[in-house]
Amino acid sequence: MAKKYEGCAVGIDLGTTYSCVAVWQEHLNRVEIIHNDQGNNTTPSCVAFTGHERMIGDAARNQAATNPENTVFDAKRLIGRKYSDEIVQKDKMLWPFKVITGANDKPMIVVKYKGEEKQLCAEEVSSMVLGKMREIAEAFLEKPVKNAVVTVPAYFNDSQRKATIDAGVIAGLNVIRIICEPTAAAIAYGLDRRNSCVEERNIFIFDLGGGTFDVSLLTIKDKNYHVKATAGNSHLGGEDIDNRMVKYFVEEFKRKNKVDISGNPRALRRLRTACERAKRTLSSAITVTVEVDALFQGIDFYSSMTRARFEEINLELFQECMETVKRCLTDAKMKKSSVHDVVLVGGSSRIPKVQQLLQDFFNGKDLCKSINPDEAVAYGAAVQAALLSEGIKNVPDLVLLDVTPLSLGIKLQGDVMSVVIPRNTTIPVKRTEVYKTVMDNQFGTQICVYEGERTRASDNNLLGFFTLSGFPRAPRGHPVDVTFVIDENGILFVSAEEKTTGNKNKITITNDKDRLSTEEVERMIQEAKIFKVEDEKFLRKAKTKNDLDYCIYRIRKALEKADINSTICSKEKEEIWSAINRATDLLDEKNEQDDIIVFEDCLKELQSILERV
Repeated sequence: MAKKYEGCAVGIDLGTTYSCVAVWQEHLNRVEIIHNDQGNNTTPSCVAFTGHERMIGDAARNQAATNPENTVFDAKRLIGRKYSDEIVQKDKMLWPFKVITGANDKPMIVVKYKGEEKQLCAEEVSSMVLGKMREIAEAFLEKPVKNAVVTVPAYFNDSQRKATIDAGVIAGLNVIRIICEPTAAAIAYGLDRRNSCVEERNIFIFDLGGGTFDVSLLTIKDKNYHVKATAGNSHLGGEDIDNRMVKYFVEEFKRKNKVDISGNPRALRRLRTACERAKRTLSSAITVTVEVDALFQGIDFYSSMTRARFEEINLELFQECMETVKRCLTDAKMKKSSVHDVVLVGGSSRIPKVQQLLQDFFNGKDLCKSINPDEAVAYGAAVQAALLSEGIKNVPDLVLLDVTPLSLGIKLQGDVMSVVIPRNTTIPVKRTEVYKTVMDNQFGTQICVYEGERTRASDNNLLGFFTLSGFPRAPRGHPVDVTFVIDENGILFVSAEEKTTGNKNKITITNDKDRLSTEEVERMIQEAKIFKVEDEKFLRKAKTKNDLDYCIYRIRKALEKADINSTICSKEKEEIWSAINRATDLLDEKNEQDDIIVFEDCLKELQSILERV
C-alpha cells in the first residue's frame, strides 16, 4: 500500500526544452493541463539573468537572442553528470553560456546577474523551472502546492534521478514520486482508452522529446500497467536535430560570405531560433525558407531547406531511434506482431520521417496520435500524484510496475560480477543473496557495488563500496547476507549483515557517486553481446581457479587431521605436497596468459587426491 500525502499534488513534466504541469480535478473527474501566464500549456525550460532581474519561461526565451550568454537552457542535459563527461564537453561547445568545472568535477554554469558573476549547478537551474511550474499551478488552483510527481527519462541513471529530486527540494517541492516519462504517457493513453484496455494489450511508447529519447513496452490490463522493457538515450532529441541544422547553415554562411559565425553567441542563438521554427514548419511543408536579417557583421542570411535535405542531415539520428526500438522489443522477448498499439509522445515524434520509419518497422501498423504528445507525460504524472494524495476521490485506480534499466550486483573473488538484480526487473524490488568468506578467520569484507552487463566486475561501473567488519573467528565459507533494495523512484540502497554478530553496514547510492551516462549504458549492453564469448571464457577460468583454491584448502585441512596423516606413507605425502605447491604457484602467478586447460588439469589432479584422503 503506497503512502498517502496530505495537500494538493501536481504532476510535472520537467522537459529539456519545455515543461508542463497538470492536476487531477476532482469535480471534473479528469486531468487539467494548466496554462501559464501567457496562456500556453507548455513553458520553456529556460532561465535568463540580466542586470536587474531573473526571468523564467517565455520571458527568458523571448530575450535569448539579445542576451545569449546569460540565458540558460538545456540544464537537464547537465543534471547528474560530471564536467569531464564527454557529452558535457561536446555540448558546452554549442551553448552560448559558459560552463566550467566546479568542486568534485561538477559542471557549473557561469552567468552575470546584477553586475556580478554567478555560478549555478544544473540542479539550481532545474529548480528554478520547477519553481515556475509550481507558481503556475498555484495561480490556477488559488492555493499552495507542496507535493509533486516529477517525471524523468526512463534511461536516467540513479545519479540523475537523485539530482532531479534535489532540484525539487531546492524549489520547495516535496517530490513524492519520480516516474519515467514513457510510463506516465502510458497512463495517459490507458485512461484515454479506458474501455478498450479490459483485455490485455501490449503498448509501445515512442517518446522523442526536445533532449531525450525513450521507448517502453508495457502490458496494460484493467488497472495494471506493467513495464516489460525500456530502452533509450538521455541525450537524443529535438535539440540535436536543431544542432545539425545550425551546423549545416553555419557552413553555408561561411561558404557564401567567407565569414565564420561559430564563435558569436548572439548570431548562433538567432540562427538556432530560426532553425527550430523551420524544423516545425517542415513537419507539414515540403520546403521552408530560413531568413535572419543582419545575422553577422550586417550580412543578411537567406536560405531554404527541403524536407528531403532535412531528413538526409538527420537520418543518422532517426536510424539510431529505430535501433533502440528494436533493442527494446528484443529485451522484452516480444515480436512486432504482438504489439497492439504504438503511441507517439514528445514534440519531435511529429517529424514525418520518424513516423514513416516507425510505421515501416511495425509493418505498416497505424500509429496512435490520439493523445497530445506535448502534454501526455504531465497528464500521467498528475494521475499518479492524485493516487498518492490523501482524500482525492474519483481517481482511476491503477497499479504501476516499472523496471530497472541496468543489472546491479557485487564483485566476487576473481573479479567476477555477481548479479543480484538483473536489468528490466520490476521495481520496487528487494533481493538478498548469501555470500561466503574466502579465507579462514576473515574479520571483514569490502562490498563493491557495480552496475552493468559484463561478466568481469571491473568492466562494469563502480557505484560505491563499503566495509563490513567484526566477523567472528570462523573457517572459510562463513555466510554474509547482502541486500539490494530499489525504491519506487528507482534509487538504490545496499546493505550487508553478518548474522551471528548482527553487525550491519549499508550504502545509499547518491548523486555524488560517479554513475553512468546513457551512452556508457548503451555501450555496456552492446559490449556484453560482442564480448559474450570472451566473458564466458573468463567466467569458466575464474570458476576453475576458485575451485582449485578451495580444493587446496580442503586437502590441507585433511592433512592436518592426525588419523588421516598417519595412514599416508611419506612418498605419497611428498607427491601430495608437490601437487599442492604446483597448484599454489599456478594461482599465485600474475601471468594471466595460462590457458584454462592448465588450470582444469591441475584441478582434476587435486580432486583425485582429495578423493583418496
